[in-house]
Amino acid sequence: MTMRTTVSTCTPETEQGKHVFEIFGYSKHRGMGNLEFISSGTFSVSGHDWAVLFFPDGYSSSNRDDICACLRHLSKDTKAQASWEIRLVDQTTGLPTFSQKGDTAWCHPSSCFPGSGMVKNRKVFEASVYLRDDHLTIECIVTMKKPRVSATEFLKKIEAPLPLSNITEQLGKLLEAEETTDATFSVGGETIGAHRILLPLLSPVFRAELYGTMKESKEKHVTIEDMQPAVFRALLHFIYTDSLPGVDQNAGESNTELILHLLVAADRYAVERLKLVCESILGKNLDVETVSTTLALAYQHNCDRLKDICLEFISSSSVMDAVMATDGYKNLKTTCPYALIDMLEKTRRLHKA
Repeated sequence: MTMRTTVSTCTPETEQGKHVFEIFGYSKHRGMGNLEFISSGTFSVSGHDWAVLFFPDGYSSSNRDDICACLRHLSKDTKAQASWEIRLVDQTTGLPTFSQKGDTAWCHPSSCFPGSGMVKNRKVFEASVYLRDDHLTIECIVTMKKPRVSATEFLKKIEAPLPLSNITEQLGKLLEAEETTDATFSVGGETIGAHRILLPLLSPVFRAELYGTMKESKEKHVTIEDMQPAVFRALLHFIYTDSLPGVDQNAGESNTELILHLLVAADRYAVERLKLVCESILGKNLDVETVSTTLALAYQHNCDRLKDICLEFISSSSVMDAVMATDGYKNLKTTCPYALIDMLEKTRRLHKA
């Protein structure tokens, strides 16, 4: 037989309230007698009613020469668990500088809180900063404590949390483990290893080269022309891990040359997501010196969004003259259609008109 287990929890809750009791005409209350008191108005904390009692002539036969104040619990038919602090306010600064506290205790209905009396010698008090113009101020802070019990629930089976997936990290390590590779590429005089089964995942060009009718599919060693080794390694790293190795997308010039070459490689091997990533990085890091080269590549490799960003940058009246003075712009004229250059020239004339 299956035994069902239920569970509930208990956590302590606190609620705090402060009451300020001002007494005017102090001297007129003196002599009212031991055990006689003045009561503050009733105040409520956490559903319980309280009052501050002030005894000008002490609240027991042992302290007739003292003034006393205490906290009284006024709620009927219920006990309270609370702590308290009673403070005298400096009449020259308005700040409470003398206080006495009591730890958490139970108080029965309509009784003074156990040990809640603040006691001070009357002569010392009357000569102090706590009494000015026959006026004194008492502050009382009450902190209520009560348990909060949750609703009962069926006990759920506790399962250890699953570790986060690190498959891309593992694939990155696999790329670095040369002893496991089954295909090699000669790139710029360097030999770079890879895994035939992984390269087609993002690149239909690699799929055709390694598994199609192209001659490379029958060879374990493939020569890559017109590409730098660092660019090919970055291409492989992206295919394996969906990330670029150590590239800050806002790093500026330090990345621009690599990303430009990587954009060409991404288009060459039809790695569309890498192509979009390169477009995004280049679009964020345009400057006067690089925008023309970037625009030329955007046009050659059908990067429409990057093309629009470059044209918008060049068309800015504040940089257009500087851009057109660069070698990159001169090269742009030879690689882009006349219509594009004509449009830029017209835009320049409009800015000067």
